[in-house]
This record gives sequence, C-alpha cells and structure tokens, in this order.
Amino acid sequence: MDWFEQLDTGYLWLIGAVVLSALELLLPGVFLIWIAVAAALTGIATLLFGVPATGQLVLFSLLAIAAVYSARKSYRTIGNTSADPMLNDRIARMVGQTVIVVEAITDGRGRVKVGDGVWAAHGADAAVGASVRVTGADGATLLVELS
Repeated sequence: MDWFEQLDTGYLWLIGAVVLSALELLLPGVFLIWIAVAAALTGIATLLFGVPATGQLVLFSLLAIAAVYSARKSYRTIGNTSADPMLNDRIARMVGQTVIVVEAITDGRGRVKVGDGVWAAHGADAAVGASVRVTGADGATLLVELS
C-alpha cells in the first residue's frame, strides 16, 4: 500500500480521467467524457504546478462545470445536419402530398389514405375517391384541402 500513498495526486487525477473515459465507452451518454476532461486537466495542472488538495478540488469543480456548460452550449448550436431533417417527423413529411379520400369527408371529418395507412382528416367536404392535399396536422388528424 506504500506505493499508493506515494503516488502523486496528479497521477490519481489522470487515472480517474482514464476510468471516466472507459465508463463513457461502456455507458454512452456524452456526459462522463467532459468530467474526464476536467479530471485530466486537473491532473496535468497538479503535476505541473503542484496545486494543493483544496485547490485541486476547486479547480476540478470549476473545470467540470465549464466543460459541461460549454459542451451543452455547443451541442445546441450545432443544429440538425441531417440530409433529411424531417426524417422522424412523419406528419411534416406529408404536408404537400396529394392523398385519396377513403371515407367521405362530411361536416369537415373523414379519412384519407396515405401510403399504406389510413388517417383521420379534417377539411372541406369531399367524396370517396377525391384527391385532397395535406396542408398540416392537428395532433394525429391531417388537415386537408381540395386539390
């Protein structure tokens, strides 16, 4: 146990950073890596400048807060870089499509066929077989107009 007591705390911070990085690989969440960065920077500062124990804790706390804050801020500003930004927004993908009425729209309510599914629809009265264009949605009900 003597080797552990003689081990410089700077190295302990670096070991902690490696452990946190390994945990990030096992439990991905893009959070522990930023704490690992703070631990690594604290370890480096301790080795280079001989920061006392209290200073190490304060430095680690400040670096962890700064790392997590800056990471969250940068993730928000990155934005959606997908080639298809509406990939998971099924209703938004339907806007503008022409669909067929399968249950007459009377008093503003009916059903339309979209692909291989049938959706509730809201819009101007239309007979079965009529073509209507999707203009939006109200919850899971498509808003349609005659095309």
